[in-house]
Amino acid sequence: MQQGAKVILSTAASGSLKEEVTPGSFVFLDSFIDRTFKREITFHDGKNGHPKGVCHIPMYPAYNEKLRQILISSAEELKYKIFKTGTAICIEGPRYSSRAESEVYRGWNADIINMTVCPEVYLAKELGIPFATTAIVTDYDCWREGEKVSVDLVAQRMQESSDKAKTLFVTAIKKIGAIRWDDEIIMAKKTARAGVMIEEHVVFDHLKY
Repeated sequence: MQQGAKVILSTAASGSLKEEVTPGSFVFLDSFIDRTFKREITFHDGKNGHPKGVCHIPMYPAYNEKLRQILISSAEELKYKIFKTGTAICIEGPRYSSRAESEVYRGWNADIINMTVCPEVYLAKELGIPFATTAIVTDYDCWREGEKVSVDLVAQRMQESSDKAKTLFVTAIKKIGAIRWDDEIIMAKKTARAGVMIEEHVVFDHLKY
């Protein structure tokens, strides 16, 4: 916010919860299930100097569609194996899932699992900043026979995919920089302001446009 960010792109190392979502795939998330419980989840938390009121930010759509489509088209040009939509389970960590938990999340029809998509996705929305996350699949969590997730495995697979991720972002950022974002940003800021339960005359500097 202080640096004047217009849009935000992020990556997330992720475990697959579906056989077809293979390690090395890129998943362009369109939704999430938040299973975290110890994190700061809002800027409107009553702390001194923080925005006042209670923010009931809507989370559909969870991610900015214009950014998602730019990432998708860029990955298609690069001929990456991709999934154009995906639901992420975000767990608290730092431990990995038990087998029973992994099977429960599969039963919820989630596509991938990680520890890093929340709270960023809804904090960006509170700030009125268009946001998109690319999940980089590194493993099959622990539900699949024959492979167990580990720190070493995740680090190895992320290293293998890092150059592809950099190329994807360079390609996408060129497209992002070539178009105007005024309408998207205004819409995002209006949505964020409308979500705050407080008197209408209250103005938030970070939501001005």
